[in-house]
Amino acid sequence: MKEIDLTRNIGISAHIDSGKTTLTERILYYAGKIHKIEEVRGGGSGATMDHMELEKEKGITITSASTTVYWKDHKVNIIDTPGHVDFTVEVERSLRVLDGAIIILCAVAGVQSQSITVDRQMKRYRVPRLCFINKMDRMGADPWKGVRDLKEKLNLNAVPMQLPIGQEDGFEGVVDLVAMQAYYNDGERGDEVIVKEIPADMKEQAAEKRQEMLDALSMFDDQLMEDLLEEKEISTEAIHRAVWNGVNSLKLVPVYMGSAFKNKAVQPLLDAVLQYLPSPTQAAPARATQVETGEEVLIEANAKKPLVCMAFKITDEQFGQLTYTRIYQGVLEKGTTIYNSRTGKKLRVGRLVRMHANDRENIDKAEAGDIIAMIGVDCASGDTFCEESINVSLEKIFVPIPVISLAVTCTDAAATTRFSKALSRFIKEDPTFHVKTAEESGETIISGMGELHLEIYIERMQREYKVPVEVGAPQVNYREAITRQSKFDYTHKKQTGGSGQYACVIGSIEPLEYETEGSPTFEFNNKVKGGNIPSEFINACEMGFKDVMNKGPLGAFPMVGIKINLNDGKYHDVDSSDMAFRICSRQAMKQAIAQAGPQLLEPMMKVEVETPAEFQGAVIGDLSSRRGIIAGSEVREDMTVINASVPLSEMFGYSTSLRSATQGKATFSMEFESYAACPRNVQEEVIAARRDKLAKDE
Repeated sequence: MKEIDLTRNIGISAHIDSGKTTLTERILYYAGKIHKIEEVRGGGSGATMDHMELEKEKGITITSASTTVYWKDHKVNIIDTPGHVDFTVEVERSLRVLDGAIIILCAVAGVQSQSITVDRQMKRYRVPRLCFINKMDRMGADPWKGVRDLKEKLNLNAVPMQLPIGQEDGFEGVVDLVAMQAYYNDGERGDEVIVKEIPADMKEQAAEKRQEMLDALSMFDDQLMEDLLEEKEISTEAIHRAVWNGVNSLKLVPVYMGSAFKNKAVQPLLDAVLQYLPSPTQAAPARATQVETGEEVLIEANAKKPLVCMAFKITDEQFGQLTYTRIYQGVLEKGTTIYNSRTGKKLRVGRLVRMHANDRENIDKAEAGDIIAMIGVDCASGDTFCEESINVSLEKIFVPIPVISLAVTCTDAAATTRFSKALSRFIKEDPTFHVKTAEESGETIISGMGELHLEIYIERMQREYKVPVEVGAPQVNYREAITRQSKFDYTHKKQTGGSGQYACVIGSIEPLEYETEGSPTFEFNNKVKGGNIPSEFINACEMGFKDVMNKGPLGAFPMVGIKINLNDGKYHDVDSSDMAFRICSRQAMKQAIAQAGPQLLEPMMKVEVETPAEFQGAVIGDLSSRRGIIAGSEVREDMTVINASVPLSEMFGYSTSLRSATQGKATFSMEFESYAACPRNVQEEVIAARRDKLAKDE
């Protein structure tokens, strides 16, 4: 078989603390890539894939890391991704270039808030996945709850392929429902897989669960369904074929069980990756657009066709930019010239490397289906590289909008250059990290996905660039919108001797529903008939309306969710111009917005708190006092999980107050949910504070 058919590109994604990095560490060990297992927390030098000092210290994954292992003659490229929603773009861009994924659930908690986000991302990029229910050794472990959650909360067709032998402290191994054998791990690190008969007391349950599995799989293979109906012996090949069909049509998620930390049942999961997740040639072809014509092109994983590859992640390093690249078609060779379809520039490929966390191995070439890194190539995340003859652009990576901002000041004039260098690097590496300079005050404002996100970057500035930074109070990224329809009829006249300016626009504005970052922010409809406004001025009108969207009338926040209907207008043969219509449209828009009931929108966060039952009342009371709306709660063993929707502005410093209210026993996670209208009293406070700030800055 060709190497490409023996290649798998997979990602490992899950909620915080579900065991992604621990599982990756075990895979590296069993595949012979490392010879000593290190843990995410505790002594030793930390998990291999958490190579940044901050990751080792905090015990979390901040940046996705890639590696390549060999398992049973197959090459497996693995990307370990962060669990914190603040670093969600790392998951987003990893899933964009992968052919398959493993979604991990904690056997105690089941589906959690970030599991829902990860599932949404996998569905967005049409990624086939397996599920691994981890932490089967923990007190309160219940894999069937995880299976129910997958069905009810994520709407997935989850089918268990294994049965646990024991639970919690008594977890020993798994029963494989395909082979109908029991798998145990032996040796100090679980290196050896022992295959035995199914324990006598589990045979009946195993037969029952196998029948349930076969009934579910029969939907994906006609022969299997026929054999089941005729009560014939079911062949292993028929089961494998049905699972393959279900997984790769995105209609089935096989569920595996184990404990990565206790080195149990990891090897069968690796076998399932080879068996059921697609190779690059079997995966759905990548979609690209012909740059000149805009036609859609399907890219095949074929080394003989012209080169097409994508830069999905970049990091700036001492010796130049490191560009993580997925090759979709053709061959990428050291020393060749490639073409950036976004910039239209040609670039020479200097060094090619295969990554293993932060270590690298030089290679001369890489073919379709591979994930490698280029050194010293200047580009942006999401750029497509190809041969000039083909000139296509691959489907872009979805980038969520930032919801929180901080003002940062470099307190040492001598470190200003390093400060600028750090910011430039972070902007380049992370599309969700934004930097702007406040017009009035000249302050540097950084924006990101959450407090932790910005905190990590500030810490990196201080450590890696030795920049002393002073941080201002967090600022919420409010938006402004309108609540009702309003008409405009505005004429712009200016006569100052010589040619003047004349334009007239007539029409209406109306609200568009705006909740999430995917909602439309601006829509322009040209309904002008009979050339009352010549077609060459229509574009200027649209630009004028758009100009006003940058600063709303209430607090100069960006405006969203507005639909413009340009119905009529007038022009003058001599005095009308692009500039006249642009100015006229601006003024008309301002006039209409004032009559359209402008209101402030604030970002709402989906908050999930896990607390001991004794503190449930205190936690709910605290969330309610923060204007939180409690969506529900559920009991998991002796812990209560509370779900709520809370305004971001009320969540600053929440981790400290939660710790003190629960004696440090509760944990929480939060992610952006939607934009919602501010209550009137809050709107007045925000606008007053904003005006004071703007007045002070002037």
